[in-house]
Amino acid sequence: MNVTGGADQLMEADFSFNVSDWKPKVSYDLSGKKGELVVKQGSAEGGNLSGGARNEWDISMNDELPTDLAVQLGAGESVLDLDSLTLTGVDLQMGAGKTTVDLTGDYAQDFDANIEGGVGQATVLLPSEIGVKAKAEGGLGKISAKGLKKVGDSYVNEAYGESETNLRVDVKGGVGAINLKVV
Repeated sequence: MNVTGGADQLMEADFSFNVSDWKPKVSYDLSGKKGELVVKQGSAEGGNLSGGARNEWDISMNDELPTDLAVQLGAGESVLDLDSLTLTGVDLQMGAGKTTVDLTGDYAQDFDANIEGGVGQATVLLPSEIGVKAKAEGGLGKISAKGLKKVGDSYVNEAYGESETNLRVDVKGGVGAINLKVV
Protein backbone atom coordinates (compact mmCIF):
# COMPACT_ATOMS: atom_id res chain seq x y z
CA MET A 1 0.00 0.00 0.00
CA ASN A 2 1.21 3.47 -0.90
CA VAL A 3 -0.42 6.59 0.53
CA THR A 4 0.56 10.08 -0.67
CA GLY A 5 -0.90 13.56 -0.96
CA GLY A 6 -1.70 15.50 -4.09
CA ALA A 7 -5.31 14.46 -4.78
CA ASP A 8 -7.69 17.08 -6.18
CA GLN A 9 -10.64 15.28 -4.57
CA LEU A 10 -10.81 14.00 -0.99
CA MET A 11 -9.19 10.78 -2.18
CA GLU A 12 -8.07 9.31 -5.49
CA ALA A 13 -7.08 5.65 -5.61
CA ASP A 14 -5.95 2.86 -7.87
CA PHE A 15 -6.58 -0.64 -6.53
CA SER A 16 -4.96 -3.61 -8.23
CA PHE A 17 -5.90 -7.10 -7.03
CA ASN A 18 -6.40 -10.53 -8.54
CA VAL A 19 -8.53 -12.13 -5.82
CA SER A 20 -12.10 -10.87 -6.25
CA ASP A 21 -12.88 -11.19 -2.51
CA TRP A 22 -10.19 -8.57 -1.85
CA LYS A 23 -12.04 -5.79 -3.68
CA PRO A 24 -11.83 -2.74 -1.37
CA LYS A 25 -14.98 -1.28 0.10
CA VAL A 26 -15.06 2.54 0.12
CA SER A 27 -17.60 4.53 2.15
CA TYR A 28 -18.00 8.15 3.17
CA ASP A 29 -20.21 9.51 5.93
CA LEU A 30 -20.75 13.19 6.69
CA SER A 31 -21.87 14.23 10.17
CA GLY A 32 -22.13 17.99 10.54
CA LYS A 33 -18.84 19.44 9.30
CA LYS A 34 -16.88 16.25 9.88
CA GLY A 35 -16.56 13.53 7.26
CA GLU A 36 -15.32 9.99 7.67
CA LEU A 37 -13.81 8.18 4.72
CA VAL A 38 -13.27 4.44 5.18
CA VAL A 39 -11.32 2.27 2.76
CA LYS A 40 -11.36 -1.36 3.82
CA GLN A 41 -10.15 -4.53 2.18
CA GLY A 42 -12.82 -7.05 1.36
CA SER A 43 -12.65 -10.55 2.76
CA ALA A 44 -9.21 -11.89 3.66
CA GLU A 45 -10.36 -15.28 2.40
CA GLY A 46 -9.59 -16.81 -0.94
CA GLY A 47 -5.99 -15.78 -1.56
CA ASN A 48 -2.74 -17.65 -1.32
CA LEU A 49 0.11 -15.17 -0.82
CA SER A 50 2.65 -17.59 -2.24
CA GLY A 51 0.50 -18.35 -5.29
CA GLY A 52 0.95 -15.08 -7.18
CA ALA A 53 -1.83 -13.19 -5.41
CA ARG A 54 -1.66 -9.42 -5.90
CA ASN A 55 -3.26 -6.73 -3.75
CA GLU A 56 -1.78 -3.28 -4.38
CA TRP A 57 -3.28 0.02 -3.26
CA ASP A 58 -2.11 3.44 -4.44
CA ILE A 59 -4.04 6.09 -2.53
CA SER A 60 -3.68 9.87 -2.82
CA MET A 61 -5.28 12.15 -0.26
CA ASN A 62 -6.12 15.84 -0.52
CA ASP A 63 -3.35 18.04 0.92
CA GLU A 64 -5.62 20.90 2.02
CA LEU A 65 -8.26 19.14 4.13
CA PRO A 66 -7.44 18.57 7.82
CA THR A 67 -6.89 14.83 8.13
CA ASP A 68 -6.91 12.56 11.15
CA LEU A 69 -5.50 9.41 9.55
CA ALA A 70 -6.04 5.92 10.99
CA VAL A 71 -4.37 3.01 9.18
CA GLN A 72 -4.51 -0.69 10.06
CA LEU A 73 -2.11 -2.76 8.00
CA GLY A 74 -2.02 -6.48 7.45
CA ALA A 75 0.92 -8.30 5.90
CA GLY A 76 3.00 -6.67 3.18
CA GLU A 77 5.00 -3.59 2.33
CA SER A 78 3.67 -0.07 2.72
CA VAL A 79 4.85 3.49 2.23
CA LEU A 80 2.90 6.31 3.88
CA ASP A 81 4.27 9.53 2.37
CA LEU A 82 2.33 11.97 4.55
CA ASP A 83 4.60 15.02 4.41
CA SER A 84 2.26 17.12 2.23
CA LEU A 85 -0.97 16.39 4.13
CA THR A 86 -2.62 18.72 6.65
CA LEU A 87 -2.47 16.21 9.48
CA THR A 88 -4.39 16.55 12.75
CA GLY A 89 -3.42 13.08 13.96
CA VAL A 90 -2.01 9.72 12.87
CA ASP A 91 -2.84 6.30 14.30
CA LEU A 92 -0.96 3.46 12.62
CA GLN A 93 -1.41 -0.21 13.54
CA MET A 94 1.20 -2.23 11.67
CA GLY A 95 0.88 -5.86 10.69
CA ALA A 96 3.67 -8.04 9.37
CA GLY A 97 6.12 -6.61 6.87
CA LYS A 98 7.98 -3.40 6.14
CA THR A 99 6.51 0.09 6.60
CA THR A 100 7.94 3.55 5.96
CA VAL A 101 6.09 6.59 7.36
CA ASP A 102 7.18 10.06 6.20
CA LEU A 103 6.14 12.75 8.71
CA THR A 104 8.67 15.36 7.51
CA GLY A 105 6.07 17.96 6.51
CA ASP A 106 6.08 21.62 7.44
CA TYR A 107 3.03 21.28 9.66
CA ALA A 108 1.16 24.38 10.89
CA GLN A 109 -0.33 22.83 14.02
CA ASP A 110 0.67 20.32 16.68
CA PHE A 111 -0.52 16.74 16.37
CA ASP A 112 0.09 13.29 17.80
CA ALA A 113 1.23 10.23 15.88
CA ASN A 114 0.69 6.84 17.51
CA ILE A 115 2.45 3.92 15.86
CA GLU A 116 2.07 0.36 17.06
CA GLY A 117 4.45 -2.17 15.57
CA GLY A 118 3.66 -5.61 14.35
CA VAL A 119 6.21 -8.08 13.01
CA GLY A 120 8.86 -6.60 10.76
CA GLN A 121 10.47 -3.22 10.27
CA ALA A 122 9.12 0.32 10.59
CA THR A 123 11.00 3.44 9.53
CA VAL A 124 9.56 6.75 10.70
CA LEU A 125 11.01 9.83 8.99
CA LEU A 126 10.75 12.92 11.19
CA PRO A 127 11.12 16.65 10.43
CA SER A 128 14.13 18.70 11.50
CA GLU A 129 12.42 22.11 11.31
CA ILE A 130 9.55 21.51 13.74
CA GLY A 131 9.84 20.11 17.24
CA VAL A 132 9.64 16.36 17.69
CA LYS A 133 9.26 14.49 20.95
CA ALA A 134 9.17 10.73 20.52
CA LYS A 135 8.51 8.05 23.09
CA ALA A 136 9.55 4.63 21.93
CA GLU A 137 9.00 1.33 23.66
CA GLY A 138 10.46 -1.74 22.07
CA GLY A 139 8.64 -5.01 22.14
CA LEU A 140 10.98 -7.81 21.16
CA GLY A 141 12.73 -5.61 18.63
CA LYS A 142 15.37 -2.93 18.40
CA ILE A 143 14.81 0.84 18.37
CA SER A 144 17.20 3.28 16.70
CA ALA A 145 16.82 7.08 16.87
CA LYS A 146 19.04 8.89 14.34
CA GLY A 147 19.13 12.67 14.76
CA LEU A 148 17.35 12.53 18.12
CA LYS A 149 18.78 12.85 21.60
CA LYS A 150 17.55 10.97 24.64
CA VAL A 151 15.95 13.16 27.30
CA GLY A 152 14.43 11.19 30.16
CA ASP A 153 12.24 8.49 28.65
CA SER A 154 11.83 10.34 25.33
CA TYR A 155 13.81 11.33 22.26
CA VAL A 156 13.79 14.93 20.95
CA ASN A 157 15.18 16.69 17.90
CA GLU A 158 17.11 19.99 17.84
CA ALA A 159 13.96 22.04 17.09
CA TYR A 160 12.04 20.72 20.10
CA GLY A 161 11.38 23.56 22.55
CA GLU A 162 12.39 26.13 19.91
CA SER A 163 9.66 25.77 17.26
CA GLU A 164 6.05 26.90 17.54
CA THR A 165 4.78 23.58 16.17
CA ASN A 166 5.46 20.21 17.76
CA LEU A 167 4.91 16.64 16.71
CA ARG A 168 4.45 14.07 19.46
CA VAL A 169 5.21 10.51 18.39
CA ASP A 170 4.41 7.46 20.51
CA VAL A 171 5.88 4.24 19.14
CA LYS A 172 5.25 0.81 20.61
CA GLY A 173 7.34 -1.83 18.95
CA GLY A 174 6.30 -5.35 18.21
CA VAL A 175 8.72 -7.96 16.93
CA GLY A 176 11.29 -6.34 14.68
CA ALA A 177 13.02 -2.99 14.24
CA ILE A 178 11.73 0.55 14.75
CA ASN A 179 13.89 3.19 13.08
CA LEU A 180 13.23 6.83 13.98
CA LYS A 181 15.17 9.15 11.68
CA VAL A 182 15.32 12.97 11.49
CA VAL A 183 15.82 14.08 7.87
